[in-house]
Amino acid sequence: MSTSTPSSPSGPASGSADPLAPLGELPGVAEAVAETRRAVDRLYGHRVMRRRADEVTSEAALRGARASAALDGADWPLEEVRRRTDFGRDLEARTVGGALRLGVESGQLLGTWRHSPLQVLARLHLLAVGDADGPAVGRPRQAGEPAEELFRHRVAATEKVETELPADLTFPPAPAAAEVSARLDTLAQLLASRGGAKHPNERTAPALVVAAVVHGELLTLRPFTNANGLVARAATRIVLIAEGLDPKAICPVEVGLAELGTDAYRAALTGYASGTAAGMAAWIAHCAQAMRLGVRESTAVCEAMQRGMA
Repeated sequence: MSTSTPSSPSGPASGSADPLAPLGELPGVAEAVAETRRAVDRLYGHRVMRRRADEVTSEAALRGARASAALDGADWPLEEVRRRTDFGRDLEARTVGGALRLGVESGQLLGTWRHSPLQVLARLHLLAVGDADGPAVGRPRQAGEPAEELFRHRVAATEKVETELPADLTFPPAPAAAEVSARLDTLAQLLASRGGAKHPNERTAPALVVAAVVHGELLTLRPFTNANGLVARAATRIVLIAEGLDPKAICPVEVGLAELGTDAYRAALTGYASGTAAGMAAWIAHCAQAMRLGVRESTAVCEAMQRGMA
């Protein structure tokens, strides 16, 4: 996390038992977290989830993968993603294929994530790039290796953005490899520290806040030479499972991010990268809104399944 972030210390050994806990107290964050929690609970209580939860999970993974690929420039119709089997012909096809592989396997990496998130990030990058060769595959970039530019492709918004996003900030360039390595180590230590026993009176950050920080940190750092967006969104999904907010992975936050559009995504992420309280709060609220839209998507899936029941 940025050392300029007043509410996000640079390491897990700071004064609070959970360094991310203060982020849950930023203006508007508690309300966004509570609203999202209610939406998720309603979806988990849907009658279809009693018998067909695995089908909902599979459909959410497919729709989330399609949306994640769209944010990286491969905006294919859902039915095209569903029917295709060849994902190696061109860049768009490889992007969709990488998103699908991440959707299938990310949930299986939960055990490793709890004690070695950096190992999981390396695996996510391998899944994202597929059979591509090169010395930078499956490891963070090193000195002299450039990071890809984010948001090269624009996805138009289909939903109104509810939060006020910072308009006077510039998205920073990717940090140097040495800073990337140090911040990844800090992030890994912080995540590992959350697995220990907590005193009942200790403040802990809500799952949504943790997911937003992991998401924002990975996109800000751009630790790999390519596929950083796919990796960051897959890692966010793992956090939501691990932290218990979406244990069955039925809330495709990627769908919500795509519906809100690339411009809003970039603006909100710029707020995170600024390290200011207002910017962090706006980023968390944006992630919350995206997750609620993902809940809406899966609720529609459940309703369709219910109508088709015998």
